[in-house]
Parts: sequence; C-alpha cells; structure tokens
Amino acid sequence: MKLESMSFFRLASRKMEWLSARQKVIAENVANADTPGYKARDVASFAETLESVTTSAPLARTSSNHITGTDPVGPGLRVEEDKDAWVSSSIDGNSVVLEQQAIRATETTENYRLAASLYRKGYELVTLAVTGIR
Repeated sequence: MKLESMSFFRLASRKMEWLSARQKVIAENVANADTPGYKARDVASFAETLESVTTSAPLARTSSNHITGTDPVGPGLRVEEDKDAWVSSSIDGNSVVLEQQAIRATETTENYRLAASLYRKGYELVTLAVTGIR
C-alpha cells in the first residue's frame, strides 16, 4: 500500500510542498531586499492551491502573455506579488521588509515541523495497525 493513496498522507505531503515553496520565495525576497523596484512576493494561499488542484486540470502556459503576474513553483503552486506586504517607505521602490520576512520564515518553519511530525505519527499509527509492533 502506498501512503500517498491515503488522503491524510497526501494532504500532509501537499502542505509540506507548499511550505517548501513558500520558504524558497521568502529567501528570494530577502536576497532581493536591496534590489531597486523589487516587489515582495508570496505563494498563493494553501487553500487556493488545494482548490486549484482539486477543481481543475493543471494550467498550461501556451503563450508568454498567459498567467501574467504569476510564477509557477510546482504543480498547482503560484507565486504572485505579496498583497499583504507591510508598507515600506523605501525610496527605491522596494517593498521587502526584512522583519516581516523573518516572521514569515519562522512561521513557515514551525508549520513544516508540525506537518512532518503529523506525517511521521500517521506512519507510526499505520505501522502499528498493520504489524502490531511499534
């Protein structure tokens, strides 16, 4: 039996993929904190990601004009300009606020640890149910 065939494990895996993509985008924001005109970005919410995966076929980009303002980072994952970025008074037009990115990185790390822990506990539970040995 594949663990991915069970909805709990599929959801936990999807959440960890989303969190990994978000951490990558946060790192890119921090790396571009001094780039003039750079706009902070974030991954579309996890709820939107789940909805897009379950309700529609994956989007195909057949023209450079399609899906403007988004950047695919994985199946069903999109990166877009951060609408919740703190207001920055940067003269050069950069909207990255390092404090906000640090908070998001910490939240993302903690959420990843939680999802990984739940996945591990679920695996232990399935193993115990099948073998009776812990």
